[in-house]
Amino acid sequence: MTINALRTPDERFEALPDWPYTPRYIDDLPGYEGLRMHYVDHGQREGPTFLCIHGEPSWAYLFRKMIPVFAAAGHRAVAVDMFGFGRSDKPADDETYTYHFHRDALLAFVERMDLKDVCLVVQDWGGVLGLTLPMAAPQRYTRAIVMNTGLPAGEEAPEGFAMWRAFNRSQPDLDVAALMKRATPILTDEEAAAYAAPFPDASYKGGVRRFPELVMLKEQGKELTPESAEGVETSLAARKFWSQDWTGETFMAVGMQDPVLGPPAMKALQKMIKGCPDPLEIANAGHFVQEWGEPIAKAALEKFGLA
Repeated sequence: MTINALRTPDERFEALPDWPYTPRYIDDLPGYEGLRMHYVDHGQREGPTFLCIHGEPSWAYLFRKMIPVFAAAGHRAVAVDMFGFGRSDKPADDETYTYHFHRDALLAFVERMDLKDVCLVVQDWGGVLGLTLPMAAPQRYTRAIVMNTGLPAGEEAPEGFAMWRAFNRSQPDLDVAALMKRATPILTDEEAAAYAAPFPDASYKGGVRRFPELVMLKEQGKELTPESAEGVETSLAARKFWSQDWTGETFMAVGMQDPVLGPPAMKALQKMIKGCPDPLEIANAGHFVQEWGEPIAKAALEKFGLA
């Protein structure tokens, strides 16, 4: 089946601050033929691979302060743009975006790239989806850096997330630059604009509109919607994997100012991950904690003995 998709013009990505990376593409993922997925691949090809997976409404640019740290230590950093985000193609029909549409694409990407000795580096939807990947191929994954994310499975949405989902519903043409600047005041105007670069107009924002609807959390007094129910079984299986079967090393960092996935959510996730140490607390950071990514990456490398 051919998926009608939009492709952001290359000129939108010219001269982005602190983003020197050559774009790379895969356009033959099984089940996604014709859709082009973008990724960054930087550093050594031997040894550990740090697989960086973004969330909503960001893209690989979010990891620009972590990628150089991994590479400088002699490791490989791969940062992927999910479909609908960054330089990857953006299906035109909002209904195309489902939980398993995204998860299966990430699984296919890992297999297509044949990534091994993988350290997951995840936040937000990067974790909601990314933390479900190792149970599909445990031999590929050895470490994880987990930031401001979770494995929801049908619980009632906290007030902060309920407010965010309602706001997103009211903004079919979400001002991504303004959102990023509000959530992360340390961003320059140029950096905030870089987050908005993938989206020339509202027609490119199907993924942005859909992600909050797919989170497996129900609204107060209501049942899960069909969209948000889809990932519950997978998320529950991932919880079991991380609590019982995970044998790798884990590093956790928390942006303490995050009103949705801050300390309470991360404490709950820490308890789900076997052997997860106490998190590195980033006092001034909010949801997009990778904007404080350099000290996080350095601390994780030290913890793993990879510095």
